[in-house]
Amino acid sequence: MPIGSIPVLLIEDTPSLARVYAEFLKKEAYTVVAVETGAAAIDQLADGAPKVVLLDLQLPDMNGMEVLKRINAQALPCAVIVITAHGSVNAAVEAMRYGAYDFLVKPFSADRLVVTVRNAVERLRLAQIVDTFEQDLGRARYHGFIGSSLAMQAVYRIVDSAASSRATVFITGESGTGKEVCAEAIHRQSQRSGRPFIAINCGAIPKDLMESEIFGHVKGSFTGAVADREGAAARADGGTLFLDEICELAPDLQTKLLRFIQTGTYTPVGGSRLEKVDLRIVCATNRDPLHEVEEGRFREDLYYRLHVIPIHLPPLREREDDVLEIARHYLAEFTAEEKKGFTHFSPETEQALRHYHWPGNVRQLQNVVRIVSVLHDGDTVLPQMLPAPLGAPGLIPLTPMPPTAFEAAAAPVPRAPQPLTPDAIKPLWEVEKDAIEDAITACDGNIPRAAALLQISASTIYRKRLAWQAEGKL
Repeated sequence: MPIGSIPVLLIEDTPSLARVYAEFLKKEAYTVVAVETGAAAIDQLADGAPKVVLLDLQLPDMNGMEVLKRINAQALPCAVIVITAHGSVNAAVEAMRYGAYDFLVKPFSADRLVVTVRNAVERLRLAQIVDTFEQDLGRARYHGFIGSSLAMQAVYRIVDSAASSRATVFITGESGTGKEVCAEAIHRQSQRSGRPFIAINCGAIPKDLMESEIFGHVKGSFTGAVADREGAAARADGGTLFLDEICELAPDLQTKLLRFIQTGTYTPVGGSRLEKVDLRIVCATNRDPLHEVEEGRFREDLYYRLHVIPIHLPPLREREDDVLEIARHYLAEFTAEEKKGFTHFSPETEQALRHYHWPGNVRQLQNVVRIVSVLHDGDTVLPQMLPAPLGAPGLIPLTPMPPTAFEAAAAPVPRAPQPLTPDAIKPLWEVEKDAIEDAITACDGNIPRAAALLQISASTIYRKRLAWQAEGKL
């Protein structure tokens, strides 16, 4: 955060001192607002904006402690530095109990003032970062998305940043991860939210009809064109056009789409007049678009026109415990629809949901919960109610199976454990690090999966690895 972005409110009733302090701070590029009374200070604080407050306790209309108590009671985002004389140091210490950040004893040097204010600004800056991070972690719902995992918090932040731009967004992710939900979130979060959101699945429409679907056609342009018809581009004017499965577009239509993106104009099928629209394009694919370019199936110049702001949606297996949040949401929804009595999942069922790899992602999970709510009833969803392969026998064995005679004969004879010597004892942090790194390796680098198996949060692993890296232990 730039230094000048947090102003300094100077509350000092001696004009000569106020001018000196203000000059000290202005040389360091701080914005200083000086007032002489407590009432004027309260007026300045009314906007609730972050401020560094330099507060003299001896004011003509009230004791400065009253200003501090008001800041503390209203939880204003201020760092208060109390200015005091030698005789009132005890009062300054008392002020610390009401949330004062620091105090300066008169007389003080310019360097002392600047350093104290700089530290206060840094404290406010860090507090704002922490507040933003905590707010982000609290977002379990976001424009149709469900999930509070770190992976999804990153997606939410990208959508927040991208929504206000006119730039094209390219969404990638496996089938069922919510690419259309993401496109709608961008639209709803943008200034175009009051205008249409038009979605086209490029893989679901016959190739010979796709151009007409996007750009429209005029009467008589082909067999069956009995009237003029607006395309998706015209219907999305002022809003957002979402092209799902963009890599399915035929090569000749890719050329026309590129020209449309470059100029904002198009010609309906069979027409002769150029039409101009103002819209934003969001596209998506479940393929690797660069691989499609390398294979010659997707135009490279179109790829770079579309791939301005990339958003990758993580698969459900990499979203920590989001699977349980989503499952509970759909259980409540489908239970109400089907008039059933389910209220929760059993611990064994939650374990099955958490450890399944979900190749169909959220769409598959939604179908699983729907099947349970249609075919079964009760207050608890039990493991045997889950459809195959989740409910398949042996998927999650509760007790180990006894070995066969052949396995028992082939098994190596266990050796007696060797006594532990002091030299073989490892520090606890190293044992923990080895366990975490071994789990990550066993899960092919999938940290959320490793965290689930270790029964800890993925954020714990990320935090510990950063600490080990900073200490040179990784």
